[in-house]
Amino acid sequence: MRAVADALPKRLYSRALLILIVPMLLLQCVMSYFFLERHWQSVTFRLSQALVQDVAATIDLYRALPAGEGTEALERIASNRLGLDIDFLPPQPLPPALPKPFLQLLDRSLSGEIRKQVGLPFWIDTVGRSNFIEIRIQLDTAVLRVIARRSAAYASNSYIFILWMVGTSAVLIIVATAFLRNQIRPILRLAIAAENLGKGRLIEYRPNGATEVRRAGYAFLEMRRRIERAVEQRTTMLNGVSHDLRTVLTRFKLSLELFDDGPDAEAMHRDIDEMGRMLEAYLAFARGDAGETSVMMDMRALLEELRSDAERHGHATGIAVTGETGVIVRPDSFKRCLANLVGNAGRYGNRIEIVARRDDRFFTVHVDDDGPGIPADKREDVFRPFFRLDPARNQDQGGTGLGLAIARDIARSHGGDIQLSESPLGGLRATVRVPV
Repeated sequence: MRAVADALPKRLYSRALLILIVPMLLLQCVMSYFFLERHWQSVTFRLSQALVQDVAATIDLYRALPAGEGTEALERIASNRLGLDIDFLPPQPLPPALPKPFLQLLDRSLSGEIRKQVGLPFWIDTVGRSNFIEIRIQLDTAVLRVIARRSAAYASNSYIFILWMVGTSAVLIIVATAFLRNQIRPILRLAIAAENLGKGRLIEYRPNGATEVRRAGYAFLEMRRRIERAVEQRTTMLNGVSHDLRTVLTRFKLSLELFDDGPDAEAMHRDIDEMGRMLEAYLAFARGDAGETSVMMDMRALLEELRSDAERHGHATGIAVTGETGVIVRPDSFKRCLANLVGNAGRYGNRIEIVARRDDRFFTVHVDDDGPGIPADKREDVFRPFFRLDPARNQDQGGTGLGLAIARDIARSHGGDIQLSESPLGGLRATVRVPV
């Protein structure tokens, strides 16, 4: 069953054609056999019966003639009136029986009629010369050899059957292909619209096609409107929260300016700066990339910028880019995604390697470090918001525990994902893959 499933086409268009055409072809084969084949089989038996009647009549006339007289006249009458080429050979044994042909209809019908109407030993050859058949019958004083055209005893239906099957199948395939193409096109348009929505790209879409496809299309549009409305409401709320919290932090900073410089004031400044960074991280995680438009971005320039930033912080960083560098993404959010991964690698390692490659389907970026790495059983847990590892990646390094969660959220909003694995440098490898 697995082999059959692997051999079947994978696309809906091909499967629909298969479902439509195969039963029709089977039905045609059955109809052709039970009607055409049975009809021509009956015709063949009738023709064989008529041919053997002519041969039996010739034998009767030969027996009625005086011994050895009138055979030339009988041969001439058989040739002119019956279309048979007959000879009366001297008495001799009949040739050995020939192998039965693969299609035994003619052989079987002729043999049966000769046994029934003549009742004498006989030998037939329906294979040797394709356009003729040869019959030999053992008489008392001679051997009658009859050569007749195959068409006199056999109605060939092969070419009619082939023409019927090929013609009707061609018409069926043309009609089915045209019909199914029109039915599949709305489904493909819906799939393209849904795929682009998963990548954060809004395209014009209007439902059409069959009733079921239209219902699915309207449901998709309603879902898209709800998502857009929810994102808009969340963005409005977060903008208000961000404004209010920043206002409070600004008041704290202004109030601290009135205090004299000292260890306590310096500690409060550090706390307020930390609160500001945490606030920006929380808002970035909650806001996601709402409202940003996807554009074509040069990934080589982005990776060079990330390398420069990492080297300014004292981390040896190398990059390698293969294939096309233009990818349609939301620039700020995708930069934040890669910056979080590179910053995470720089926080726990000294050496960073960035390898990017684009193929026909995906743009893939590997960010490797030589840090302590993450145990395999914890690599999914670190994507949970506020999750921290201890001691490998501990709280002493600072941070909010949202970097990887924000990065994966951005990657998935582009239709891709992030996976963690062991790095060739001995630390952690973070792999970002987004469709192009």
